[in-house]
Amino acid sequence: MALNRRKFLTQSAATGAGVALAGAVAAPAAQAAPADAAHGRGKHPKRYALTVMGTTDLHGHVFNWDYYADAEYSDTAGNAQGLARIATLVEQVRREKGRENTLLLDAGDIIQGTPLTYYYAKVDPITDRGGPVHPMAQAMNAIGYDAAALGNHEFNYGLETLRKFEQQCDFPLLGANAVDATTRRPAFRPYMIKTFRVHGGPPVKVAVLGLTNPGIAIWDKAIVQGKLDFPGLEEQAAVWVPKLRSMGADVVIVSAHSGTSGTSSYGDQLPYVEDAAANVARQVPGIDAILVGHAHLEIPELKVVNEQTGRTVVLSEPLCFAERLTLFDIELVFDKGRWQVESVSASLRNSNEVEDDPEIVRLLTDEHKQVVAYVNQVVGRATETLTAAEARYTDAPIIDLITKVQEDAVKEALAGTEYASLPVLAQASPFSRTARIPAGDVTIRDLAGLYVYDNTLVAKVLTGAQVRDYLEYSAEYFVQTPADAPVDPEKLTNAGDRPDYNYDYVSGLQYDIDIAQPAGSRIKNLTFDGAPLDDTQQFVLAVNNYRANGGGAFPHVASAKEVWSESTEIRTRIAEWVTAKGELNPADFASTDWKLTRDGTPVF
Repeated sequence: MALNRRKFLTQSAATGAGVALAGAVAAPAAQAAPADAAHGRGKHPKRYALTVMGTTDLHGHVFNWDYYADAEYSDTAGNAQGLARIATLVEQVRREKGRENTLLLDAGDIIQGTPLTYYYAKVDPITDRGGPVHPMAQAMNAIGYDAAALGNHEFNYGLETLRKFEQQCDFPLLGANAVDATTRRPAFRPYMIKTFRVHGGPPVKVAVLGLTNPGIAIWDKAIVQGKLDFPGLEEQAAVWVPKLRSMGADVVIVSAHSGTSGTSSYGDQLPYVEDAAANVARQVPGIDAILVGHAHLEIPELKVVNEQTGRTVVLSEPLCFAERLTLFDIELVFDKGRWQVESVSASLRNSNEVEDDPEIVRLLTDEHKQVVAYVNQVVGRATETLTAAEARYTDAPIIDLITKVQEDAVKEALAGTEYASLPVLAQASPFSRTARIPAGDVTIRDLAGLYVYDNTLVAKVLTGAQVRDYLEYSAEYFVQTPADAPVDPEKLTNAGDRPDYNYDYVSGLQYDIDIAQPAGSRIKNLTFDGAPLDDTQQFVLAVNNYRANGGGAFPHVASAKEVWSESTEIRTRIAEWVTAKGELNPADFASTDWKLTRDGTPVF
C-alpha cells in the first residue's frame, strides 16, 4: 500500500489539482435514520450524522510514559498521554456512532518530540536499508487514521526521513501549501476525499484539506531552502476549497497545523501569519470545520463567522501529546437534491478516562523497551545535582553547560580559519523548568531532559552593537517590576506570553538586566573581558539552528554571516562532551554572566 502511495505522489507532482480524485475512498454503507423511510414522499428530509475525530501535536507519544523521568507520565492536572489511550477513545466513538460514520484525522507534528522519535530517526533510523517501521506509523495505521496534515516538526529530521515515514503510513500526509520551489505544484497530497454511503440515499462526500505552517521556511531553512516553499494558509485555502466544492464535496474539513491567535513569531521575515486557522475560517467561504494544531492549546469549540457568507465555522484544538481527542459532530440534511450541513458542534474527550488499548501495547512494547534501555545508558558522573528550577530568572550552571559545550564545539570547528581569532559567545534557553541532572550517574535521558529539542549548532558573526540589541530583545521576556514592588518569581517572566524557549542566555559577556526599566532599556553594565562592550567589535555567536534561521524573531541573527554549521544535534554534543570528560563538575563550565536588577540593585 505504501509503495503505491509513493508512486501516486510522484505522479501528483505533475498532475497538481487532480491528485485526490484518484485517491478518493468509499466508506461502507451507513444506516439511515428512521425518518429516511419517508424520503421521496415529501414528508421528511433524509438526514445523516457524521463524526470527525481529531488529534494534533502527538510529538511521538505512544504510551503514557515520561522517558526523561523513566516513569509513568503524571502531572498536577491528572492528564494522561499517548496514542494507546487515543486508540481506546477512538474505538469507543466508533462503537457509539457506527464505524462507518466516522473519520479520524491528525493536524501534524507527529515524528519529533520524544526520545522514541529521536531513536527511530537517528539511532535506528527508518531510512536504513531494511530499517524499522516508525512506531508512530505502526500505531496510527493500527488505529486507522484517514489522513494527517503535515506539521512543521515533520521536517526536522530531513526530507528523506519524512518521505520514508510517508511511505510507511497507510494514510496520506496532507499539505496543500507545501509546494515544490521550482514548479509551484503540491509536493504532498493537498487533500483527500472520502465517500460515505448512506443506506437508501445518495452518498455523502467529505473532503479534508491539509495545511501546514509557513514557518518551516525559517525553522528548517537548511532542509527546505530551494526545494520547498510554504505559502500562507489563507491564500492556499482560498485556492483549494472552491475546487473541493466543485468536485462535489458535501462537507469540507480543514486540518491545519496552525493556531487560532492570528499572530506570528516570524517578525518581519515572512509575509504570512503563523497562527492563521481562525483567519482561514473568517476569510475563506465553504469550510465547515477546522481541526487546529501547532499552538499546544486546548480549545473544545471555537465558533468563527465567515465574513462572506455569514455561516459559522467550528474550530477545535485537542490538547497535545494525545491527551485529548476532538469530536466534530456534523448533522447533514438532504434537501433540494443535495446534502447540506445543518449543524456542527465540537467537543473533547480526555485520555485520562480510559486505559491503553491492548493491541497498541502488544504492537509497540518492544520498541518502547529499546528506547528505555537507550536513554538509561550512563555517560558520566555528576559531582553535584544541577537543576533548571530557577533558570528563568537566575544564571543557572545547568544552562551554562549548554553554552560551554556550544562554545567548545565552535572554537574547535573554526580553528585554523580566518575566524579563529574572534571571541566566541554562546546562546542557550531554559527549555525545561523540570530539567534535573542528579549527583552521581548521568544518563542520556538526564541530558535529553535538559535539551528537549533536536536543534543543531550554527556559528554566526555579529558586532557588539548587534549583540546588545539581541540581549535587549531577549530581556523583553521579563515583566517590568518597579524597585519597590514585591517579587514573585512565578510572575517575573513570560511577558507578552513569550515562551521560555524564546528567552536566551548569552555566555562570554557580563551584563545586568534591569527589570524596573521599560523593554528596550534593560541591559546595563554590559562588558567583555572586564571592559565596556565595543559596539564595533566582532564576535562569533554559537546559536541553535532555530534561532539562527530567525525563530523567535531575534534581531540581526537571521541575516548575520554564517561561518559554520553542522547536522549533529546539540543534545548529542552535550552527551559527547560529558562522555569525554567522564565527570560533570560545575567548575568546568559554570560562570556568572548575568543577573536581574532593579535600579541597579540585584533582585536575588
